[in-house]
Amino acid sequence: MMRVIHGISYVGFIVWAIITGSATIISRLFRRDYAQPMIVELPMRCATDLEVTLFASSITITPGTLVTAIAAGTSTTPPVIFVHALFEESEESALDGLIDMESRLLSMTRGRAPGPHADPQGGRP
Repeated sequence: MMRVIHGISYVGFIVWAIITGSATIISRLFRRDYAQPMIVELPMRCATDLEVTLFASSITITPGTLVTAIAAGTSTTPPVIFVHALFEESEESALDGLIDMESRLLSMTRGRAPGPHADPQGGRP
């Protein structure tokens, strides 16, 4: 039952992200500082092919973000996703948004909240 509730919540989250991302693009069209493009790297907690595919699809369907590459994981390292973010103020805010999206997705697919996210640079719990 919890997976269904998390699934409905995740779909609502994605719909809201699409609406707010579209609004951001429209509002930025007439500004001098249209975008702050960057590519961020995120080691994923997603483990299965389904989770990775859903995560990458969720990122790409959201206006202002695009998955540029996915590096396969090994037995000792997690898979890594590279995301082009167009409108984030900083790398940290881009990563925070991606981690939030991944946490919501994993709650849906696993039926429970995932463990903490590890940062390879040591700054994030």
